[in-house]
Amino acid sequence: MAVSSGRLTGLKCGLVGALLAAAVGCEQKASEPAAAPPAPPPAPAVAAVDTARLLAADAEPGNWMTHGRTYSEQRYSPLSDLNAGNVDELGLAWYFDLPDDRGIEATPIIADGVMYVTAAWSKIFALDAATGELLWQHDPQVPPEWASNLCCDVVNRGVAVWKGVVISGTLDGRLLGLDAASGDLLWETRTTPQDRPYSITGAPRVIKDRVIIGNGGAELGVRGYVSAYDYRTGEMLWRFYTVPGDPSKPLEHPALELAVDTWKGGAWWEVGGGGTVWDSMAYDAEADLLYIGTGNGSPWNRSIRSPGGGDNLFLSSIVALRPETGEYVWHYQTTPGESWDYTATQHMILAELSWQGEPRKVIMQAPKNGFFYVLDRLTGELLSAEPYTRVSWAERVDLETGRPVENPEARYENGEAALVWPHPLGGHNWHPMSYSPDTGLVYIPAQEIAMNYAHDAEFTYTPGAWNTGVVFEVAGMPDDVEIRETFAKLTKGHVSAWDPVAGREVWRIQHDNVWNGGLLSTAGNLLFQGNAEGELVAYRANDGEPVWRFPAQTGIVAAPVSYSADGTQFVAVAAGWGGAFALAGGELASRSAGSVTRARVLAFRAGGTASLPPVTVAEESAAAVAVAADPEDADSIERGRVLFMRNCHMCHGDRAISGSSLPDLRHMSDATVAEFGAIVLGGLRHQGGMPGFAERLDQANAEDLLAYLLSVRAGES
Repeated sequence: MAVSSGRLTGLKCGLVGALLAAAVGCEQKASEPAAAPPAPPPAPAVAAVDTARLLAADAEPGNWMTHGRTYSEQRYSPLSDLNAGNVDELGLAWYFDLPDDRGIEATPIIADGVMYVTAAWSKIFALDAATGELLWQHDPQVPPEWASNLCCDVVNRGVAVWKGVVISGTLDGRLLGLDAASGDLLWETRTTPQDRPYSITGAPRVIKDRVIIGNGGAELGVRGYVSAYDYRTGEMLWRFYTVPGDPSKPLEHPALELAVDTWKGGAWWEVGGGGTVWDSMAYDAEADLLYIGTGNGSPWNRSIRSPGGGDNLFLSSIVALRPETGEYVWHYQTTPGESWDYTATQHMILAELSWQGEPRKVIMQAPKNGFFYVLDRLTGELLSAEPYTRVSWAERVDLETGRPVENPEARYENGEAALVWPHPLGGHNWHPMSYSPDTGLVYIPAQEIAMNYAHDAEFTYTPGAWNTGVVFEVAGMPDDVEIRETFAKLTKGHVSAWDPVAGREVWRIQHDNVWNGGLLSTAGNLLFQGNAEGELVAYRANDGEPVWRFPAQTGIVAAPVSYSADGTQFVAVAAGWGGAFALAGGELASRSAGSVTRARVLAFRAGGTASLPPVTVAEESAAAVAVAADPEDADSIERGRVLFMRNCHMCHGDRAISGSSLPDLRHMSDATVAEFGAIVLGGLRHQGGMPGFAERLDQANAEDLLAYLLSVRAGES
């Protein structure tokens, strides 16, 4: 459905007609007779973003026209009307409630007075940037049952806008082109095969009229690639596979000749291999290089996917490509032989630094593996790699070889379980960093969390399941309360103010929990971040001193942006607690004050006087007493625990404790218990995103699961 605004509808065949007439058949009116009054001047352009505007983005700092504001992805705003001296005047200007209280990870795009933002289930909204008025909305109608094909919530990180077209990906693998003026669908392209659990959660980028988009799904078993599409029609122009496929078939492009010999034995292509390009990209226009980050292996466990060892290129790598053709230029692999879900899809930033007394064009990344990398972005040469958080899988990165010096005990593939830092959530996940050219610092939303990895000796590829080769029931929180409390104290997040030249942390903002939001720095010596405790906070960018905070009524994981509307500087953030940690983190996630999800866009300006509605807390439903399983059967309970950790905890939380908006299964109603088999096996509640699992589970499994859940509930009472 698209709802049009009268203020914008008139542009439908003006702007888009001029740009897209041949592609979409936009109807043009005949010329007026000579005697008619002169036609009014053309309406101002809507989302008329192009290469020239993005390359000159600093000349119009009031807009935020691409994901990281500029192609360099620095997430730094040159606006300075708001500064560390007057930020206490900041107040809520407006808010816009999003329709689904699920995780919100989007970066709003602001172009020419309009904000474009995405919400859960890949829904797209256009808002008046000054007032928050809804201009139009588009629901791509993602099938709710597709939620079972997602690793990390029904999230989306935003749109791209280009020459009057709003471009966005959907959870079920489609790419959409919408008229920026009306929200009408111009074209739709399916980017992924439907027989594999692919998804799109990342924001597209547009370079030289080419829409660049990747996909996710490596945990469940897919082969990674990135593709380019024509922004006018959705026609695919090129595709770069990040890992080799079936060796009995020809390689799709020459770069895979570098990769194929680094995969040794096994049948990785049956599971997929992984290497998905699910988030970050950057572009150097001068060098004409597109940088992509690639993901983890599929399965995670290298000894299963590549039992002969090997680096397994191009997993966990930064890869430089030519944006017009997808031609490979160079790569750097952050985690050779990846086996811990240490993706290199995390935010990449381009900058020019003074390196050993000489200017150096660099690309910087803090991937999941815990090391902060500085590379020469023209050649891929490693310049620096230092730990920015707690790391135990490797001692250091050797600058001569560019390779990590691994801790052998971290290779759980030998059969011994290993407690390893960081966790698969990473020392830093997708939450964007920011670089301030004023302070010379990179601000990293870092975290400290570990996981117990164990080799799954009985692994078999199961379509639709999490195919990691890791025993998740060993990774969960233990029953021992004292151990759980100790682990909880060790699990925390922080903002690291990182000096990339010195390779060290300058100062730190400590948080009580992980999964805090992305960052924005500004020319007003300000650093903005939302957090897991339900606040948006402004700090001084030079020293991290807090100078303003706002209670957002929900945890914030997305990154703020700054823009101007009607001559006034705004700061805005898309708020809503969710994502991988919120879903799977159990009691660690639920301990956060902001663990209640209220999805909305918040916009602030000096003197803003709006206020959020009062918080109402829903009462928890009473636990059921009539059960269809025996909560006293220890063997059934243990079988249920294993089944839950392998199939359910990714959405319903460790130990069945919900840290998100999804139901807390310790508090099931009588109706839920009575219908448990129909829900779990038959998909009775698939419209809410809970599909049936009859292909993997049977009635006996359902009874064991229920016995486990009731035992957990009894232990909490």
